[in-house]
Amino acid sequence: MKTRIKNLIKIALKAIVLNKMRTLLTMLGIIIGVASVIAMLAIGEGSKKSIRDQISSMGSNMLTIRPGSDIRGGVRMGASDVQTLRLEDYEALKENATLLSFVTPQVNGNGQAINGANNWPTTIYGVNPEYLSIKVWELTEGSMFTNVEVRTASKVAVVGRTVVENLFPDGESPIGKMIRFNSIPFKIIGVLEEKGESNFGQDQDDIIIAPYTTIQKRILAIDYIQSIVASAVSEDAAEGAVDEITTILRERHKLSENEQDDFNVFSMDELITTFSSTSEMLTILLVAIASISLLIGGIGIMNIMYVSVKERTREIGLRMAVGAKGADILLQFLIEAVLISITGGVIGVILGFGATLFIQSILGWPTIITTYSVVVSFAVCAITGIFFGWYPARRASALDPISALRYE
Repeated sequence: MKTRIKNLIKIALKAIVLNKMRTLLTMLGIIIGVASVIAMLAIGEGSKKSIRDQISSMGSNMLTIRPGSDIRGGVRMGASDVQTLRLEDYEALKENATLLSFVTPQVNGNGQAINGANNWPTTIYGVNPEYLSIKVWELTEGSMFTNVEVRTASKVAVVGRTVVENLFPDGESPIGKMIRFNSIPFKIIGVLEEKGESNFGQDQDDIIIAPYTTIQKRILAIDYIQSIVASAVSEDAAEGAVDEITTILRERHKLSENEQDDFNVFSMDELITTFSSTSEMLTILLVAIASISLLIGGIGIMNIMYVSVKERTREIGLRMAVGAKGADILLQFLIEAVLISITGGVIGVILGFGATLFIQSILGWPTIITTYSVVVSFAVCAITGIFFGWYPARRASALDPISALRYE
């Protein structure tokens, strides 16, 4: 049996070598299809990892609690309905939540930051010192304000690199300098490390951070908080932390079982899942388009095998006349089809690796080649060879030896 298979492989290889150009053209659809599938999957996996990394860099296991949506059941809610978060809620979470490592109230407002003749439109965030730990953010100069400065509503601020570059274009250190935000003076005590653009296209360095008490009283003139930002003790604990926050706040707000939450809790996991699923759908779409080449390649294999059967009808008849069985003829042409398909697959994999490296190095797109994409490509090649080679091979094996020998 082993010798028989070996001989059939030799015959198939000889037939392929004798028709090199025709075989190469037949392989072309398979080569392009496999290379495209590998490159598309690499782009998809790379984009998912990039999304996860960028969202994770926005905060360590970050959770955000916001007031209930201002539109519910198609009815627009009033201002009082979105002022459901109070400092007491933050204090309750700080005191009772066991799955949170850091918690801070958050308020923010937009306006003009001014330093002499230089001004820049930016956003100021009011938080407490734990904000930097939640956001995994370091300082390059100076220091963060303290809880004492929060309690006394001190007019001190930590600024992002974009704000520094626009308010201090000469390159001088901003530490100790006074700037104004909507006419309120702030003393700069720290500069944040550069983070760059977020996954949403937002400049993360275009920011001013100050004590939330200062922003509440001096800038916004409000007594409620716009949101609460927290960090779960670990990534695995994030889901449990969401449930814990919900329980504590529902109890604080005295909501009955039949009443809806008047707040929303968002975790980074939800954001990552949403973006990853979108990226996955796009990857599937791209792979589906790339797979059309595999289908075309399979049809090409079927077509060339039909031609091969026609050209070698006398050879088939001769082999049958000297004792070859129909199963031998079937296996011979099937092996030939699979060899064409798998050889095309190998070339396609090499081309796919090359295309992926080109995309990563020249275009700068994140890519990850996974083992399963190569395994799937080979499996598809083998299946394509068997599927599209079967019918021509079956037809060859069913030829009548006498008729085949008389064929011209």
